[in-house]
Amino acid sequence: MTQHWIAVASADHVRRGRAGGFMQVSHGKLAPLKKIKPGDRVAYYSPTEIHGMKDQLQAFTAIGTIRYGEPYSFDMGDGFVPCRRDVEWDEAQDAPIRPLLDRLGFSAGRANWGYQLRFGLFKVSASDFEMIESAMKPERPRR
Repeated sequence: MTQHWIAVASADHVRRGRAGGFMQVSHGKLAPLKKIKPGDRVAYYSPTEIHGMKDQLQAFTAIGTIRYGEPYSFDMGDGFVPCRRDVEWDEAQDAPIRPLLDRLGFSAGRANWGYQLRFGLFKVSASDFEMIESAMKPERPRR
């Protein structure tokens, strides 16, 4: 059964993952990636544009499907060896979270909606995921 996940990372880190066909969470920790299975769907929420900055992007910045295979380690140099999972990223545009807050089950009616984002990865309902996916789909030109 397909599960749906929200991962959290700055947009600059998400772009690196999209370009390379992978995802990392929680500064490269293995344990969260073991929860996700091939075929599961993941959307990235980016609180900021650049890691360590306070620019408040607050948008969903990538969406895709976990590929078959297990999490693996990758040497990024300077002693940093994070764990990754391969992802088939969809064509998508950034979607601000604010217009969705009152409709998403994990945030509706909650003043502290950002609390669970601090964990780096959490499961959401299929309906929440579909709403996020709809907001991220590129607009098709009308003929």
